[in-house]
Amino acid sequence: MAGGYDDRDGHIWMDGKMVPWRDANVHILTHAMHYASSVFEGERAYNGKIFKSREHSQRLKASAEMIDFEIPYTVEELCAAKAEVLAASGLSDAYVRPIAWRGAGEDMGVASQKNPVRVAIAAWEWGAYYGDAKMKGAKLDISKWKRPSPETIPCHAKAAGLYMICTMSKHAAEAKGCSDAMMFDHRGYVAEATGANIFFVKNGEVHTPDPDCFLNGITRQTVIGMLRDKGITVHERHIMPEELEGFEQCWLTGTAAEVTPVGQIGDYTFEVGAMTRDIADAYEKLVRA
Repeated sequence: MAGGYDDRDGHIWMDGKMVPWRDANVHILTHAMHYASSVFEGERAYNGKIFKSREHSQRLKASAEMIDFEIPYTVEELCAAKAEVLAASGLSDAYVRPIAWRGAGEDMGVASQKNPVRVAIAAWEWGAYYGDAKMKGAKLDISKWKRPSPETIPCHAKAAGLYMICTMSKHAAEAKGCSDAMMFDHRGYVAEATGANIFFVKNGEVHTPDPDCFLNGITRQTVIGMLRDKGITVHERHIMPEELEGFEQCWLTGTAAEVTPVGQIGDYTFEVGAMTRDIADAYEKLVRA
């Protein structure tokens, strides 16, 4: 696929039917555009099958409930719609994007209970999220923005509005020649990258931030399970900034990122070591099994 995301061949599933790609539009007074009342998922298909499709559909519905609306489709219906979109795309390996939002209706203010909930699903070809970083390790900036307190946002929802500080952080990182940025949380602990969870290795053991104020990624949970199945100790805990100097290896996880090694965060450097490569290879085999 080439060209802008609004000008492509193909079809997008919208509200129960397939719509030509270029016709999959919403009104300018859509509530989500003005007030961020939108939730979404990022999923990958491998060899024609979406990895953990059901878990993603469950999280989409849970995210909607966290921001006070209900998706008018069951988990089973969402999974079937995603499979339909994937088949229509003609792709065996693809990125799949379901999104649900409050649309245009009788309300056009902060309140929007009279407006319909809309749902759409698109799929497209998307390669490595961080380009060649899988070989040499991604370079990360350290963001000036922090993940907010759970008292201020629905931090466990995959909600569109929560990504604005991530967008700003990634733009700032790219301006410095970095692939992404690592963020601290509101207390100053290491949190995550702008769209991926983070792992560190020290003395043969793995350390990863406790996701008590950010998204506990599906890929994150998968990788933790894989590490423990291999007998590797995983510590889910608060990590202080000064600990970065003592870690030997680092990687990111996410549906888009998959398992991506990190070679540098700010002034701290990391080896793209054996454990990192092993878990990246094991994850690749798992999703294509």
